[in-house]
Amino acid sequence: MDKNHNQPTAIDLFCGAGGLSEGFQQAGFKILAGNDMDVFAGETFQRTHPNAVFIPGPINRVTAPRLLRETGLKKGDLDCLVGGPPCQAFSVYNHKRGLHDQRSSLFRDYLRIVRGLQPKWVVMENVTGIMSAGGGDAVAEITTKLRSLGYHTEMRVLKAEEYGIPQERRRVLFIGNRLGLPIPWPSPTHGPGLRPYTTVWDAIGDLPVVKNGENPPPGPYGADATNSYQKELRGNQTLVYNHSAPRLGSVNLARLKHIPQGGSWRDIPYELLPEGMKRARRSDHTKRYGRLMPKGLASTILTKCDPHWGAFFHPTQDRALTVREAARLQSFPDTYLFSGSRTDQYVQVGNAVPPILGRTVAKSILSLMSEVEYSSQSMLRSASG
Repeated sequence: MDKNHNQPTAIDLFCGAGGLSEGFQQAGFKILAGNDMDVFAGETFQRTHPNAVFIPGPINRVTAPRLLRETGLKKGDLDCLVGGPPCQAFSVYNHKRGLHDQRSSLFRDYLRIVRGLQPKWVVMENVTGIMSAGGGDAVAEITTKLRSLGYHTEMRVLKAEEYGIPQERRRVLFIGNRLGLPIPWPSPTHGPGLRPYTTVWDAIGDLPVVKNGENPPPGPYGADATNSYQKELRGNQTLVYNHSAPRLGSVNLARLKHIPQGGSWRDIPYELLPEGMKRARRSDHTKRYGRLMPKGLASTILTKCDPHWGAFFHPTQDRALTVREAARLQSFPDTYLFSGSRTDQYVQVGNAVPPILGRTVAKSILSLMSEVEYSSQSMLRSASG
């Protein structure tokens, strides 16, 4: 806890733009520090976490003593260490993934800092590919090491759409604590028998129209907010930022004319297909050159909204998604202004944990922490009485 405000504390490793820590911040945690080697992501993190210390540079240069010194904590004080070691080495989009990739060992730096800080809770996020990396060796090493450090840890795959995020996104979460407490996995809130899924149009339907290749200055919204998702992400914001459209070439525009909502590369005439896809089977590359369905879910937002890699065509406008639209589909507040070039901004959005998912996990931890605190106080009152 923050001794001055009795507020739970967190540090975010591999923080990127700060999606996971933004969720924890929304839930009530005080974010003390973040680390990342991406300079522009660091600028975004600093702007959106003004009370946190940002430590730039590679994780192997970050030590637990430095984090303690920068935050004023003592070993064992920190409530939660969160982080998502870069996932490219484990991604299903990396066909050479495995533990031989140098990036695949970065989770060991997270574990090294867990050992040095001894936080009460740990939350680590990654792509589902980590489960098969090295034949399961990565998962085994993470859980074994955390157990040796005194943490009861569990791993689950969470589906972002089941928590109100308008995209199909599967992520592995490791949650652990050294307090002897159960792991409070959040229950799904959206889906069959629950609240309806948040759709693509629920997320982006109020944003202004942008033409292919247009780079407008920050401007007003295109329509009034019509649902709770839009209202929440707008907050008090009056202007829309990071809403320029990448320029599609004439060939992609010609392809796009043939793709209906919910359609994909299969709707493109053979003569317009990329050479490599002319040999593809109909069952292959199911999302490539996809146009989003307004009443459906988006496919996983990647580090570039390139239609060659997924369904990144706007549902009603003949162009690719803007950074702001990708951020909306990731549940970032509109107050989040992303730094760097448009390419840098797409990377920050695609690499992030959706803030609403982070908030959901954080709230489940806080709820258990409150229950334990209440029980402890009740026992003390009973003993003193």
